[in-house]
Amino acid sequence: MYRIILLSSSVLLSGLVAGETPQKPASEKTKVLSEGQKIEISVTGKAPASPRCDPLVSMKEETAKLVVEREQIEARMALEQAKLDEQLAARKRALAESKMQIEEMRMKTDVAAAAEQAASYETMAELRRKNEVLMMQYAIAKNEVDTEGFLMRKEENAIRRKTSALALQMELQEKESEARTYASGKAPSYLENPLQGKKLILSDRTIALNGVITSKTADSMANRIAYFNNRDAEAPIFIVIDDCPGGSVMAGYKIIKAMHGSRAPVYTVVKSFAASMAACITTVSKKSFAYPNAVIMHHQLSAGVMGNLTQHRESVNELEEWWRRLADPVAQKMGLSRDEFIAAMYKKSSTGDWNEFADDAQKLGWVDTIVEEIEETALLRHPDLEPKAESTSRMLSAGEVESGVVESKDERGRPMGLLPRLNPMDAYWMYNPDGYYRMQ
Repeated sequence: MYRIILLSSSVLLSGLVAGETPQKPASEKTKVLSEGQKIEISVTGKAPASPRCDPLVSMKEETAKLVVEREQIEARMALEQAKLDEQLAARKRALAESKMQIEEMRMKTDVAAAAEQAASYETMAELRRKNEVLMMQYAIAKNEVDTEGFLMRKEENAIRRKTSALALQMELQEKESEARTYASGKAPSYLENPLQGKKLILSDRTIALNGVITSKTADSMANRIAYFNNRDAEAPIFIVIDDCPGGSVMAGYKIIKAMHGSRAPVYTVVKSFAASMAACITTVSKKSFAYPNAVIMHHQLSAGVMGNLTQHRESVNELEEWWRRLADPVAQKMGLSRDEFIAAMYKKSSTGDWNEFADDAQKLGWVDTIVEEIEETALLRHPDLEPKAESTSRMLSAGEVESGVVESKDERGRPMGLLPRLNPMDAYWMYNPDGYYRMQ
């Protein structure tokens, strides 16, 4: 076992081993030698060399020993290297085998992948072929559907054209038929003086007054008079009476006030029968017209009163006041007093019902003008096609108002007309000889 401690430089040792003597000054040589003395070489079982030996010889010997030792170390290192190489060779062989196995596995995997890919290509090719077949079938089916749809639309269009042509033809026929229901080439006449000789020219500014006069009648007539005034405040308005037995004195008074308050003149036209309140309206109007054979009838107020004697007296006083307010204007137009008017009624008839044909009533001042002909210029459409309002008692013609009378039957099953209930301060002034009209 050697223990070597080298304290000199490696350059110096290599030069000594080669047997070269350094060419340096003596001082340097001495220094080297003195440094060489510090090199300690110990060998087990031997004492160190005597310092009296030649330093150069000792150095060579030591160097030779070092060389030998180095060679031995190199040999051992070579041996170890050989053993290590042998071990590494085994590992390299194992690694090479592993690489070969891996390569082999990779090749097998590649082969399997290639085979799988080839199979997949075949499957995909088959799927593509099937898809192409399906697409072709779909295209054929779609083409068939489109063709069928086109044919259906073509047929529908042909049917629609025929239907449209028929509809247009029907509409044309309807329009032509409807046009035949109108009086073409004419328009209502709005004459400031509607009396042309013995002919009275009526426009479409007419209001029909028929049936019992009630509050509904008065409201409707007042509204119509206001409407016609708002359209034209100069053209005449006509209240046409075909058959009116009279009715509520309050409602009649409201109609008279609406007539007198109208900016446009309001004329009364009696075609058949005007009694009681209707006769009063005719007589006190600003101007009235009538057929010669129309009948106008005046009589006193009448009312059915229930209650005690005091209530009867009160009701009589109220009727007297209404009679004064409504009868006085009629009597004054006749040139009579109220009492003279009453006496004349009962002189003419024991019932007090004084009726006259219009040509005789004109002499009494009940009507202003007798006409032989009335021309309806507003009747421009076939009468059967005019819209009609449904009433509880009968059908109403255009311009006519509902009275509110309800048809019913009495205790014996006979027809009767139930009059609307009146205001407690109101009374009916109407002609009712057969008792058809009854108060509710």
